[in-house]
Amino acid sequence: MDYARPLPTYLVHRFHGWKATSYTENQAWYRHLAQQGQHPRAMVISCCDSRVHVTSIFGADQGEFFIHRNIANLVPPYVTDGAQHGTSAAVEFAVTALKVAHLIVIGHSACGGVKGCQQMCAGHAPELEEQTSFVGRWLDILRPGYERVKDMSDEAAQLKALEKQAVMVSLENLMSFPFVEAAVASGELTLHGLWHEIGSGSLEQYSASQGEFVPL
Repeated sequence: MDYARPLPTYLVHRFHGWKATSYTENQAWYRHLAQQGQHPRAMVISCCDSRVHVTSIFGADQGEFFIHRNIANLVPPYVTDGAQHGTSAAVEFAVTALKVAHLIVIGHSACGGVKGCQQMCAGHAPELEEQTSFVGRWLDILRPGYERVKDMSDEAAQLKALEKQAVMVSLENLMSFPFVEAAVASGELTLHGLWHEIGSGSLEQYSASQGEFVPL
């Protein structure tokens, strides 16, 4: 492999800083994690967006969350076609092997992936409609959500609604996985839908009883 290069200097410095401080102060905990394996209580599915930092939002320590990130925090429907499905594999491992008690999908404001879906579905992003677009084909997962908000006249309000639909579509698709449905039915697993407003730092959760997202 001739293309791999050394890390940028600033990352090397940050690593050494972490090793000398956080790691040194918590060596016993890190060794415990290494020897005993991971036993997270929750899986979090969040967006790849660099502004969404779920461990900071919840003050989580190492070993507490099993985190999977992808474009627009989407979960595809359950499909067994023999192809490679990274998100589905992560869900399967979390539910069947790690036995997490909670599965949290968290969307966020100003999501570029959701914006791309909005533009694609409205016919304004032909590059995403190409079959060769990995992003476009991934965002096809959110098309059912777009259909629910497409008649909203205010584009900004539509985008915010679609960001929340990304969470709802993912929760709906999660229930198409037999092992997720079984774990939920038995009470071993609970699903949670959240939406994070980056600028204000606020967090909303979906309330099944109210049929909408409500502030925490």
